[in-house]
Amino acid sequence: MSMEDRDGWIWMDGQWLPWRDAKVHALTHTLHYGLGCFEGIRAYPTAHGPAVFRLDDHIERLFDSAHILGLAMPCTPAEVRAACLEAVRRNGLDGGYIRPLVFLGAEKVGVDPAGAATHVMVAAWQWGAYLGAQALERGIRVKVASFARHHVNVQMCRAKSVSTYTNSILACREARAEGYDEALLLDTDGFVAEGPGENVFVVKRGVIYEPEITSALDGITRRTLQTLASEAGYEIRARRITRDELYIADEVFFTGTAAEITPVVEVDRRRVGSGRPGPVTQALQRRFFACVRGEDPAHADWLAPA
Repeated sequence: MSMEDRDGWIWMDGQWLPWRDAKVHALTHTLHYGLGCFEGIRAYPTAHGPAVFRLDDHIERLFDSAHILGLAMPCTPAEVRAACLEAVRRNGLDGGYIRPLVFLGAEKVGVDPAGAATHVMVAAWQWGAYLGAQALERGIRVKVASFARHHVNVQMCRAKSVSTYTNSILACREARAEGYDEALLLDTDGFVAEGPGENVFVVKRGVIYEPEITSALDGITRRTLQTLASEAGYEIRARRITRDELYIADEVFFTGTAAEITPVVEVDRRRVGSGRPGPVTQALQRRFFACVRGEDPAHADWLAPA
């Protein structure tokens, strides 16, 4: 089903519109020049009804992204937060994906956006495992992309910017054209950065390593993983990671709102570890899904009931 031809409701600039009526003009500035930001947020079914995971952290990052990009927000964090929760209710979801988007309108054309109004929309829909349900259980095959992740003075890497994802799309299409499930990008110095839409972790001799996130997004699932791993007694170290360290790792896994915690079992046709999801990855998966489903009272504050 086309994303534009659905039943439901979308919040745009403070109004609820029928799904098929939530449209913008062909000369919308962001469509032509790519200045905008967004969030990907998940709602999960729990014993007490649908709940949105780490909603306040996502809203904070959305507003941080807009500030980094110089976009004056026409609404408050509280209004966007309320719209996210209402989008789940109005669209009758027990769980799903929520997409707030900040974009510039069609008030003018030209590289300089001065004079173009900032618009905000929130949509929500049913969405399963990003890389497929089997990916969570069996793991995925990954190719290191020929495209480097942005240098920090080329793209503002702390912002979840619309334009960043051109780089992600190129890497993803390259990997899938060669039969892989997903890509992994290096930074401009040749060190491991992140996936097209995921942070990456490496396990070696019981220690969890992650790249320094200078050119990678500060992922909210990444932060969740850090907390859960620390509570479980794992040591986490952030440092530069080389491509060949992925090949000889005991375990590799991706984290992200869409990807959740996805094991990586092969990189560049080299088997990772045993070639199956490893014990550390599986343990952290169990802890993560207990949190998002409302089964971990220690982190009940991460869930916002819808």
